[in-house]
Amino acid sequence: MNDFVTRFLSAAEERPGEVAVIDPDGRTTTFGELRRLALEVSAGLRAEGLEPGDGVLFAVRNSARAIGLFLGALRAGAVLISADTAVGPELVSARLRACRPRWLVAESLFYTTSVVGPARTFCRRRGWPVPDLRQPIGDPGIRHVHIGRRLPGVPRAARSLKDLLGREPGAAPERDPDAPALIVFTSGTTEQPKGVVHSLRSLTAAVTMLGEHLPFAPGDVMHADGIMAGLPALLGGARLSLPKPSAPPERFARDLAERRVTHAYGVPVHLAEVFGVLPEWPGHVRHLVMGSAPAAPAVLRQAMAAVPAGQVLSIYAMTEAIPLAVARAEDKLAHIERGLPGDLLGTPSPGVTTRIAEDGELLVSAPNACLGYLGAPPLAELATGDLARLDEAGRIVMTGRKKDMLIRGSYNIYPGLYEPSIALLAGVREAAMVGTPDPVTGDESVVLAVVADGDDADPARLVRRLRKQLPELIDAEAVPDRIVVLPELPRSGRSRKLDRGRLRELMTASRP
Repeated sequence: MNDFVTRFLSAAEERPGEVAVIDPDGRTTTFGELRRLALEVSAGLRAEGLEPGDGVLFAVRNSARAIGLFLGALRAGAVLISADTAVGPELVSARLRACRPRWLVAESLFYTTSVVGPARTFCRRRGWPVPDLRQPIGDPGIRHVHIGRRLPGVPRAARSLKDLLGREPGAAPERDPDAPALIVFTSGTTEQPKGVVHSLRSLTAAVTMLGEHLPFAPGDVMHADGIMAGLPALLGGARLSLPKPSAPPERFARDLAERRVTHAYGVPVHLAEVFGVLPEWPGHVRHLVMGSAPAAPAVLRQAMAAVPAGQVLSIYAMTEAIPLAVARAEDKLAHIERGLPGDLLGTPSPGVTTRIAEDGELLVSAPNACLGYLGAPPLAELATGDLARLDEAGRIVMTGRKKDMLIRGSYNIYPGLYEPSIALLAGVREAAMVGTPDPVTGDESVVLAVVADGDDADPARLVRRLRKQLPELIDAEAVPDRIVVLPELPRSGRSRKLDRGRLRELMTASRP
């Protein structure tokens, strides 16, 4: 199988002197340097005793070095396990019990922030994401590789990344392309951690499909945060520009100009902030890709105005399958403005087969779909959790989230069916509907939370206007019992998706 690791090594060999990656701090790494790092990491891990199928907990911030480690570990036969920076020690322990890694590859700083309490507190109070590695550090069965100089907390027996380098690469070990290669935990509890398991085959399909939607050529520059989002650019001979995590929108805007970016990726909420400081982007930006969360009509318009001569795409994807469908921004906006219900997700990616279940849930099968969930049987079909329909052109239209459904009497309310239309109303930037259970009847009270479009909007006046407009806009059964104007909607995770659970908590706590 010509997997994406092998393809990268071949592509990099053709242009060793060209810049492959620009790190968040501006440092550059050539294709030749990145290729050599991947090969030496692979050889070093094998020499240190890594066997194909060994789990490797991976705690390295996005950088050229992280990409080299990622590729090298996969070439050596490792099963990479992504370390999460947003969970506490109990959930970390539960996840590690489920996947049982034999190795931990981490930055030296993360060892320190994990075992030195004041250092961990200092970082988290400032909003710096650091993983909690106390449990794996204390596990005598786990071998350690630290990156950077030895700091307090790094185990005495840990090997340095430098110790792995300098060996002759040799041939890669034989690997079953359908065996686990990557585990990413998305949710779950301490009793049932939910780990998404991908194979080398499904990851290769994902990278290939992304490259088909957004073709790259030498000379292009992709500005994207994340290894999987950046690999299609590298395979196409383009340069990957990594943004600084949690950087202000002014920094993102400056990078677009200084790094001569041609392709940019971001989540709608963050991009909206960038549009606020840079409404019109440099002419060399030809492609803008939005993903991870639905985009409000106002953000779609801003995106199209930012790159008027370029292409704006919205990618529908899950951790379980990247990508599933792609839509052009103008098509999404036209769908909303025509008054059609739901969120247009777009045409299924090549190879993606869709089916609508009896309850309306979108089911898919695809070459880029994960093997399944850790500890569970393999999946023959992926349940997306999204309620959807297919339009006359065969495009996917999401009508709501299965778990977000509200029940009022005998009527089922799907927020995703109404939120795009409400967000189109004058004075509304974003809209989200949640239900708060009635303590007596158990029925759900429907609450609409909106973010005003404009700093000088009068919340009370906006609520009064919405009270008049909504009965003419949405189903009578879905008209909210309460409308609340918030400065912003609660978000979670790196992709800053709407946190409906947190919003529901806020609305329940503020119930009159």
